[in-house]
Amino acid sequence: MLERLQYVKQRFDEVSDLIIQPDVIADQKRYVQLNKEYKDLKALVDKREEYINLDGNIKEAKEIISDGSDAEMVEMAKMQLDEAQERLPQLEEEIKFLLIPKDPEDAKNVMVEIRAGTGGDEASLFAGDLYRMYTKYCENKGWRTSVMDMNEGTAGGFKEVIFEVTGEDVYGTLKFEAGVHRVQRVPKTETQGRVHTSAATVMVLPEAEEFDVQIDMNDVRIDLFCSSGPGGQSVNTTKSAVRMTHIPTGLVAQCQDEKSQHKNKDKALQVLRSRLYEMELAKKQEEDAKKRNSQVSSGDRSAKIRTYNFPQGRVTDHRIGMDVFDMDGVMAGNIQKFIDELQLVANTEKLKESEVF
Repeated sequence: MLERLQYVKQRFDEVSDLIIQPDVIADQKRYVQLNKEYKDLKALVDKREEYINLDGNIKEAKEIISDGSDAEMVEMAKMQLDEAQERLPQLEEEIKFLLIPKDPEDAKNVMVEIRAGTGGDEASLFAGDLYRMYTKYCENKGWRTSVMDMNEGTAGGFKEVIFEVTGEDVYGTLKFEAGVHRVQRVPKTETQGRVHTSAATVMVLPEAEEFDVQIDMNDVRIDLFCSSGPGGQSVNTTKSAVRMTHIPTGLVAQCQDEKSQHKNKDKALQVLRSRLYEMELAKKQEEDAKKRNSQVSSGDRSAKIRTYNFPQGRVTDHRIGMDVFDMDGVMAGNIQKFIDELQLVANTEKLKESEVF
């Protein structure tokens, strides 16, 4: 293990030197990438230091015990040895997880698309609840959210809402939220008090850079139309809203959030690029899932992943069989416990197939 960690230390020293070089600081993109690598490597270098210290403590304690000339020192050495030997296996596990190669997509920002599914008005209201849940979660993480497009439901909520999330390791965290979310509750319109089941689909698309996906604009049909919804006098009078259709794939992206047609074009292209990128990524994830029989990253968008049972106050994640009895907390954005558990399962699967040790 120490030999592997020595390579990490060498790379950490290299990166530490690079991020203070003027030419690297001037290249903003490279500087950000190296800063991210520095933080990841630092976590491993800190664990390496702890490992070396523990290893030294064990050797020193064994020498004192084997010498046996000072009874008081032997007693202290035994305590030191017990503590170090108890901590060592935990530390080794932590290092193994940190050494698992990270998906390059994990550091990307994302587009989140929430669509009302079966259930009519109730499904739109639930899509609105999910949107608030995710924006609260993002706010707590210090991430920024920005609405790209929305289509409001007739009784509230959304038939569809697309928003961008920017921050650190956004895709690596939110990718586990993709799939079908189901709600069981009594709708406000229900007079008999019967529980209805509705659904909404969540898609999490890693935001594609221009060099990730090349779009030939000759393959894109652009339609302009009047915006709908709030926005003052420009709404329904100027054709500022933009719809883009990628003819080879049939993928469509639109944006009407900005008053400027130019800004809406840029945003729609951003969404289109991310959808094309995610389409390719979904194929790869499906292939990977078949290889490892993954339960948390199948690439199957139609998979039912979570049920929100309001009468019982229970939220169930079906992939890991986890129940949380805190409906108010979850709907207020407290979903980290699900994400932590899903990340642990995914990392354990990766660890089994990797040849780190």
